[in-house]
This record gives sequence, C-alpha cells and structure tokens, in this order.
Amino acid sequence: MTIFKTFLKILNKNKFIVILYTVILLAFGGMNLKTKDNNINFQAVKPDIIIINKDEEKGITKDLINYIKENTNVKDTYDESKINDALFYREISYIIEIPENYNNDFINKKNPQITIKSTGDYLASYAEMILKRYTETANIYNKVIDNEEELINKIHETLNTKVNVEITSKLDTEALYGVSFYHNFESYSILACVIYVICLIQSAFNSEKIRKKNIISSTNYKKINRTLLLANCSYSFILWLFYAIMSFILIGNIMFTGHGIIYMINSFLFTMCATSMAFLIGTIITKKEAIAGIVNVVALGSSFLCGAFVPVRYLPETVLKIAHILPTYWYIQNNEIIRTLEKVNIETLKPIFTNWIVIAIFTLTFIILTNIISKRKQKLDR
Repeated sequence: MTIFKTFLKILNKNKFIVILYTVILLAFGGMNLKTKDNNINFQAVKPDIIIINKDEEKGITKDLINYIKENTNVKDTYDESKINDALFYREISYIIEIPENYNNDFINKKNPQITIKSTGDYLASYAEMILKRYTETANIYNKVIDNEEELINKIHETLNTKVNVEITSKLDTEALYGVSFYHNFESYSILACVIYVICLIQSAFNSEKIRKKNIISSTNYKKINRTLLLANCSYSFILWLFYAIMSFILIGNIMFTGHGIIYMINSFLFTMCATSMAFLIGTIITKKEAIAGIVNVVALGSSFLCGAFVPVRYLPETVLKIAHILPTYWYIQNNEIIRTLEKVNIETLKPIFTNWIVIAIFTLTFIILTNIISKRKQKLDR
C-alpha cells in the first residue's frame, strides 16, 4: 500500500502533463475527423484549355476538336499574343496546337505531331490524358482502316464504350480513415504520458535514500518491481480506458463494430508495451532533468519514424526498415491493416495476430531487462 500511495502522490503532482498530451490528441484527432471528407473524396474537374487549329476543320481534325470540347472547357476568347500569359498565370492549363494539313497527313499515315504547352499541374495532366486517349485510339485503327468515315466511327465506338462498375465493398472507408488516424496519433500521447509519469515515479523510487532502504529491507527487489509494475499498469489502464471512451465519443458507432473492438485491443496491448518500456527507461534513467529529453526522443522519434504523424504510405522504405525495431511500428501496421479489413474473421486477422505476438515479445523483453538491470544495481549499491 505504501508504494501505491507514493505512486498516486507523484501522479497527482504531474497530472497537468497528462492533461496536456490528452488535449493534443483530442485537438488533432478531432480536427482530422472533421476534415477527412476533404482528404479522401475525389471529384473530376474539366480543365480549361485552348485549341489552336491551323488545319481545316474537317474529318479527323474536326472529330478530335469535338471530342476535346466534350471533355474540357475550351477557351476561345484569348488573342494569340496573350495565350502564353494566360498559361503562365494559370488561367488555362493546356494549349493544343494542331498543325497545318494534319487531317490529310494523318489519313496518309505520315504520323503528324500535335504541339502542346502545359502548366504541368494535375489539370494539365488530365487534359493530356484526354488528348492521348483519342490520338492513341485513332493511331491503332488508322493502321488497319483506310476509309476515313469508318475510321471515325470505330474511334467513336471505342471511346464511347463504358464499363459499369459495381462497388461490392461495404466498408465505411471515411469513418475507418478517421479511426485509424486517431489511433495512430494516440500512440504519441500514450508514449508521452506513460513514459513521463512512470519515469518520474521510478526516479523517485530509485533515489539514493529510497534505494538504500530497499536494500536493507526484507522485501525482495523482484517483489518491489512487481508492485511498481502493477501500479504502473493500473495508471496505464486508466489512461487507455479514458482514451478509449474519448474515441467512442469522437468517432461514434463504428467503434461498436468488430473493427472498433480490434482497434481497442490493439491500443490496449500497445499501452501495456509502452508501460513496460517506460518501466525499463525509468530503471536506467535516475535523473529527473533527463526525463523530458527522453520523452521527446522516444515518443516523438517513434511517431515520426513509424507513421503516427505522417501516413505510412508517404514514408521512405529506409525509414520503415529502421522503424521495425520499435513497437510503435507494429502497432501502427495493425491500425492500417484493420482499416482495410473487408471481413473480420480468423483468416483476415492472421497478420494482426502476428503483429500482436511481436508487441508481446517487446513487452516481455522490456520486463526481463528491467529485472536484470535492477538486480545488477542492487549488487553495485551493496
């Protein structure tokens, strides 16, 4: 009971640190949940372009122009002298210049070239895709068809072919994206809160005065470590439970589904792993002044390397290879897998179980190392 009372007293003195990191989590998690629609929805926009036609508007030339007009916004109000300025100031995205005698040269298989100018942005790329779709289709049929009218009909037939796409997935991708982001960012808050508080508590129990009392007492160091670990786990469990409740409030109904339950289990196992890591760090580091630096190195470093702040898909392969040595990596990998699960069953959960085993190995390793270091420190003190 003495250890628990001391634990609670130190925790009470540092409650503002826990509140600070919790506010950071809720602020960033909440903002992302409100803005996620803008991040993942796509809407096609017709690019603004100009067509400079130096050929007669007939045959393939006329048909090409009509096709481009159907799929883009063709501007025809610019003077030729001001066209380059319009491109520079992004008033238009793309300029298509059809050369003289293009129609006849194309029919005669002389491979005439269309000149283009581009801003290089995504709208220009879209306009280029439209132009290439027509010209590449036309070039394929031009090799085997000599009649111009038949050629144009075949081009139309191909370009007008539409594929019916049926979406069979019932995944709420928007909601799962928000859940995944919340739990990825949660790893930073958990690490920061757990390491900071537990290291402070450990530094108090590892002070020279307390350490000497423990040595001469009849209580075994293993029992002291077990009691401290139990107190630390109790604190971590309450912290995890609070974050879990906040996720239910912020995210909503999806947390009551199979996906939400797996997210909860994943975050719980990571919290226990973070607790054992903090217990080890607190056993090694005895100076209170160094704790803030340790929090920054471990919590911030893990978050940047493993994908808590920047999505995993944007991180270089070299960074991800380094991140394998950190438990945060395996936790975030699970979050990303859960986000894409179509069905929740034993088969689909196998990769998640594997990652949980890795996290458990990390946890046990930290506990064993803590006992070894504690034992050696006691021998040195004697």
